[in-house]
Amino acid sequence: MRIAYQGEPGAFSEAAALAFNPAAEPWPCETFDVVFATVEAGRASHGILPIENSIGGTIHRNYDLLLEHELPIVAEVEHPIVHHLLALPGTRLADVRRVYSHPQALAQCERFLRRMTGVEIAATYDTAGSAKLIREQGLRDTAAIASARAAEIFGLETLETGVQDYAHNVTRFLLVGRGAPLGEPEKTTIVFTVSNEPGALHKALGVFAQRGIDLTKLESRPIRGRPWEYFFYADLAVPRQALPCARALVHLAEFAPSVRTLGSYPRWRGQTPGAETPSHNST
Repeated sequence: MRIAYQGEPGAFSEAAALAFNPAAEPWPCETFDVVFATVEAGRASHGILPIENSIGGTIHRNYDLLLEHELPIVAEVEHPIVHHLLALPGTRLADVRRVYSHPQALAQCERFLRRMTGVEIAATYDTAGSAKLIREQGLRDTAAIASARAAEIFGLETLETGVQDYAHNVTRFLLVGRGAPLGEPEKTTIVFTVSNEPGALHKALGVFAQRGIDLTKLESRPIRGRPWEYFFYADLAVPRQALPCARALVHLAEFAPSVRTLGSYPRWRGQTPGAETPSHNST
C-alpha cells in the first residue's frame, strides 16, 4: 500500500498515513493537487488529506479538491498533532528573527507566536519543508514549527516543545483511493446545493432529521463564478447503503439542484495516543 501525502518526510500527513497502516509506503508530494494526480495515475494506491483540525479548523482547499476529482473517500484517520520550535544546532531562542511553518500550524500556535516579539512569522508550504529549508540554507536566525520527527530527519534541535495553543490538538485526515472502502462503511460524506430561496437549507437538512440521521459536520464553500451561492458538505453518521440514508438522499435529490456522495467509509477506531501537554499554554 503506497499512500501519497503532501509535504516532506516528517510531515504530519506522513505520520497519519503510518498511523493508518504502519506497513504502508508514504509517498511525498509537493501539493495536494499532486496527491490526487498521483493516485489517479496509479503511482500510489491511496492519498491522504488533512481535512480539519481541532484548533485551526477546516482545510478548505481539500474540500474543493474532493469535488474536482472522482476519487472517493475510503477511510479516515484522527491523529494528534504536537508542534515543536526547531532550529539549527547552537541557535538560541534569542537569536530567532523569523519563524517558518504551514499556515495551519501557525494558526495552531498563535498564542505562543504572539509572545515572540520582534519576530517575523512566514507561511510556507509544509511544516517539515520549513525544517528542510532551514537545514539546506543554513538559516541560523530562523526557526520552524514542525514535528519531532522532522527535527530528527533534518538535524535540527528543539528550542521549545509543545508550542500549540491547546494540549488536545487533533487533525482529521481522509484517505482517498480508486478502490472500495477500507473497511465496513459507517459514515458518509456528501456535497449538495440548494435553491436560493427562504427555507431551502432547512428543508434540505430536514430530510436527515426526519429519519434520525446525525450530521456530524456541515461546511459551506462558495461556488466559483456564482457569487453568494454555496456548496454544502455534510458528514452523515450512517453508511450510504443503509435504508434511511438511501431514502434521505433520494428525497434530497427531488429538490436539491445537485447531490453527490463523496464517499462512504469506516469511522476511525484507532487508539489515538494522548497528546502531549504544551509547556507554554496560557489562560
